[in-house]
Amino acid sequence: MEPQGRQQYRWVKPRRQNERERIDVERSDRLTADQIYERRWALTVLEQVLARLRDEYRSAGNLRFFEQMKKMLIDDPGRPSQAEIATEFEMTENAVKQAYYRFRQRYQFLLRDEIAQTVAMPSDIEEELRHLISVVRA
Repeated sequence: MEPQGRQQYRWVKPRRQNERERIDVERSDRLTADQIYERRWALTVLEQVLARLRDEYRSAGNLRFFEQMKKMLIDDPGRPSQAEIATEFEMTENAVKQAYYRFRQRYQFLLRDEIAQTVAMPSDIEEELRHLISVVRA
């Protein structure tokens, strides 16, 4: 359960780049040029955040663990359970739960940092985050 006043961010990634392009083409009939631009901007920001997080895990020698944590972020019925990850990495389920919590916290921090680089004033970060989320959900 998230603390009150906090939002949980989930990243929904198409399985393949071609699928993402197909989705964009299919939706382009319903979206304006500005909406297409904003959607691509939002997905690019999310991809940059994941790339930064991946680099951190790679530097620590935990790239395989990162890949499993990333799968848990994606809203996909085939994603691994915490129990499956615990078994794979010889951890307790509670340890995986804690690691996933820290993973999400770091993801949110990096997302805020990425957004901070695109706004003129720090007070605009929350509004820009809300906008990014609304674009991704649309």
